[in-house]
Amino acid sequence: MKAAAIRSHGGPEVVELLDLPDPVARAGEAVVEVRAAALNHLDLWVRKGWPGLKLAFPHVLGSDVAGVVESVGPGVTGWKEGDEVVVNPSLGCTRCERCLAGQENLCRHFVILGEHVSGGQAERLAVPARNLFQKPKNLSFEEAAAVPLTFMTAWHAVAVRAALRPGETILVHAAGSGVGVAAVQIARLLGARVIATAGSAAKLERARALGADEVINYETQDFLAEVKRLTGKQGVDVVFEHVGKTTWEKSLLAAGIGGRIVTVGATTGYDPPTDLRHVFFRQLSILGSTMGTAADLLRVLAFVSRGKLKPVVAQVLPLLDVVKAQRLLADRALFGKVVLVP
Repeated sequence: MKAAAIRSHGGPEVVELLDLPDPVARAGEAVVEVRAAALNHLDLWVRKGWPGLKLAFPHVLGSDVAGVVESVGPGVTGWKEGDEVVVNPSLGCTRCERCLAGQENLCRHFVILGEHVSGGQAERLAVPARNLFQKPKNLSFEEAAAVPLTFMTAWHAVAVRAALRPGETILVHAAGSGVGVAAVQIARLLGARVIATAGSAAKLERARALGADEVINYETQDFLAEVKRLTGKQGVDVVFEHVGKTTWEKSLLAAGIGGRIVTVGATTGYDPPTDLRHVFFRQLSILGSTMGTAADLLRVLAFVSRGKLKPVVAQVLPLLDVVKAQRLLADRALFGKVVLVP
């Protein structure tokens, strides 16, 4: 099969389209014929590498997959050849107390498809059958591939960790990103007032169309000053953080007394300074959140099936153009997801 893979860490040029052996479904697994695979910033980080990341090369990139069941291994029930599916990229050990409690993203052996184990930017993928979900009938394969990682991450962060309530106000950074697109819609669905930031007028217009009540251009406006103006100096109840170093200090100040900052990533850096006086005196809660659970994804897909949540696909490219796709994602010029099709 053809697969977008790396044999070493580095720049976009280390991503190659390789011929790799076709996967075989072992006990409890299914082989999925990949029809679409979406990119995430995680693909860029894995390609670059970081201290402690140990991969078996060649390593196939990609966490988000939609496709058709090609075959199933021994012991698999409930799925058959031809079923249209999306893949849950969260992988726990399935045996520990947290996995058994449905908290697999807290498992000590938790891994993400495409990060610690080879992923789905390929023509085929073998995964545990328990990680298959029915593809919403109202979505194309390209749209379905744009759902799992970002929407389950945003749902777990906003609805579960931050426990956003109706009538509260949330600040969503970088609303044009995959996870930002999801967070704006989820916050709106939960009945919150949404303040969204983005770096262009076109992206801000798209954010409004998704449900943002107020928008801020972080390239031309000071988002902290605008948040204070829009909230009568009260600050927001929740800040959805995934930008990191360039926004962190002001995100703390944008939260009101007793506010919650939930962080799911750090695309601009992981080591910002933190003035602890603001944390303890204003009684802020800083909440970490990684991925989500199978139950989170199931809930998201139910809302997607009813048209309450909608993935946004910015561009579709052939798998052959994976390097171009990575560069488009890194340039942050698009609103929504970049999707590859084999």
